[in-house]
Amino acid sequence: MDDMPDSDSDGGGMPPTGRTSTKRGDAIFRNLAVGSGLFVVALIFLIGLFLLISALPSLQENQADFLTSSEFVASTDAGLRFGIMDLLKVTVLSSVLALLIAMPIALGIALFLTHYAPRSVARAFAYVIDLLAAVPSIIYGIWGILVLAPALVPIAEWLNTTLDFLPFFKTGSVQISGGGTIFTAGVVLAIMILPIITAVSRESFSRTPPAHIEGALALGATKWEMVRTTVLPYGRSGYIAGSMLGLGRALGETVAVLIILRSAAPTGWTIFDGGFTFASKIASAAGEFSHPLPTGAYIAAGLVLFVLTFVVNAIARTIAGTKETA
Repeated sequence: MDDMPDSDSDGGGMPPTGRTSTKRGDAIFRNLAVGSGLFVVALIFLIGLFLLISALPSLQENQADFLTSSEFVASTDAGLRFGIMDLLKVTVLSSVLALLIAMPIALGIALFLTHYAPRSVARAFAYVIDLLAAVPSIIYGIWGILVLAPALVPIAEWLNTTLDFLPFFKTGSVQISGGGTIFTAGVVLAIMILPIITAVSRESFSRTPPAHIEGALALGATKWEMVRTTVLPYGRSGYIAGSMLGLGRALGETVAVLIILRSAAPTGWTIFDGGFTFASKIASAAGEFSHPLPTGAYIAAGLVLFVLTFVVNAIARTIAGTKETA
């Protein structure tokens, strides 16, 4: 009995080769994962640093208040007088409007696909929804201004007439009949971000533990009561995360918004204005980036958009964390 070799050794007191290679593989994977995470963080930091360094000379030469001015004149001849107020208005209004339209529709679609539709129907329907994400932005822009905008005119006129007492629906700087308003851009953006929110929400709702669903039904809950008490609480954080991903896409959308919106200065916080978002303003002047100071003015606007996306993500993570612990 004393002469039998130890099963945990190879006869020389050394650990088995398989266990050593497993530990080595775990260490390599851990180092790669940590390195990848650090690389992404460093890359984001370097992008922000580049934007800040490139924008500082222009900000120092700026003759207008950067945060409150509505002017945006960036020229070596006319001088630098640029502010982000109008860009912020149009960006926030169009993106928030898109989110308000897309979130309830995406929620309904995700719940229908995961808990109401037959499996064959759900698979085909999900494929069609996902195809919306493959349509190029320029196609959305052309379709939005030529097809969707005229169809939305009656709705826009009704909103403007009926809800004119609210600042968001007052008459703006663009004729509603022309269609090139924030309202039209918001509807198009809602269609563009719908696949993102739907896909993330669908995945989150589908992971609800079957025991929770079966327990609710066994207690006599209806299908909707089961969804309301088990599926929605479990998938709420995923739904919020998907919505914030969609908001990030809406904030940074360029080509479609550039095609749809008329280049009129906003008159206030109304969805019937025109103007530029941060992204479309930068894209509209990209062909003139030949001098550091005027270029730096647009980079400064891009820096604000860069920070805005971080703020949105931080708010989303806070909301999702609060909901999970509630």
